[in-house]
Amino acid sequence: MAALDIVKQYYNAFNEKNFEGMLALLHPEVRHEPNQGEVRVGIEKFTEFMKMMDDSYEETLTDMVFFTEPTDKRVSVEFVVNGIYKKGDEGFPEAHGQKYVLPAAAFLEITDEKISRVTTYYNLELWIKLVS
Repeated sequence: MAALDIVKQYYNAFNEKNFEGMLALLHPEVRHEPNQGEVRVGIEKFTEFMKMMDDSYEETLTDMVFFTEPTDKRVSVEFVVNGIYKKGDEGFPEAHGQKYVLPAAAFLEITDEKISRVTTYYNLELWIKLVS
């Protein structure tokens, strides 16, 4: 399966809140490089991250634009995060259902037809301003 198809399936599963579908597309040693914080390696750590995110945020991605490269190993995607801040995270503003719209991007790598790296970027200062 082409890298682009795998990544599109991953983000479709994200928007459908189909976390099992997302996890099924990940390599066992997936490397998650978040915008800030420690790098996580492995499906178990990624699953913990997804549970925390699901508790604290309700997000849907729109305006997705995908970019591929000739080796079919990497895909990048630009999108808009449409979210609701449900539960506060330590060090961030208090949550009380604030809505936010935030541009973001991700870079994904494919190994053996599984997503082996997810790197995400967004403007954290802008997000804090939007929920404050």
